[in-house]
Amino acid sequence: MSNSQQEESTWPTFFADMAKRCQDPALRAFYAAGVPAPETPLRDVPFVALDFETTGMDVHRHAIVSIGIVPFNLTRIRPSAGRYWVVRPQKPLNEGSIRFHRITHAEVSHAPDLDEVLDEVLDELSGSLVVVHYRGIERPFLDAAVQDRRGERCLFPLIDTMSIEAREVREGGLNRLKGILLGSRTSIRLSDTRERYGLPTYSAHHAKVDALATAELLQAQVARHYSPDAPVSDLWE
Repeated sequence: MSNSQQEESTWPTFFADMAKRCQDPALRAFYAAGVPAPETPLRDVPFVALDFETTGMDVHRHAIVSIGIVPFNLTRIRPSAGRYWVVRPQKPLNEGSIRFHRITHAEVSHAPDLDEVLDEVLDELSGSLVVVHYRGIERPFLDAAVQDRRGERCLFPLIDTMSIEAREVREGGLNRLKGILLGSRTSIRLSDTRERYGLPTYSAHHAKVDALATAELLQAQVARHYSPDAPVSDLWE
């Protein structure tokens, strides 16, 4: 079993240990806030939807350019309590990423480095369970950025709405619900997945809007596929 797998299987223990070991005050407070116990019912879990726009998909070559956070639970989403930051990447933007997320050279030239807002970001995440759409971005990019700036790890459990949808597709859930034949072109991108749940269309690739969209999607997925009394450990990873 890898170190990451060991950490994921014992998240409360991992957080307690990191709260003792971390030297950085903001990281220490983040870990000290803890995570829900694995047996906590989904209905009682405080969630926070997290979305990054980045200069690319490779955590070793690319960087975060914007961060969106929206707190919610299974019955209420609070976008007005959410946060949004544009941050200056350590390498120049490329034209492909500008077309994708529409954040320009001028915007990032006046933006703070991630380190300047990191304490606020960690504080917004503290004590809540992170929800993302595709686990390959937010956790690894934030961990890499924190290691680079603070010299310590930033790892946490999360629920991935893309993983939930992939599982439902594999198990034939959409066949039963829509009476269609699923093929290789079935998309589990955020916008396409939301459409299958009857959720409204939003403009994509704005970090806070995508965080809101992810929060709404998790609520819809739980309502359709799970009981609100199911333990959070059924979904986190």
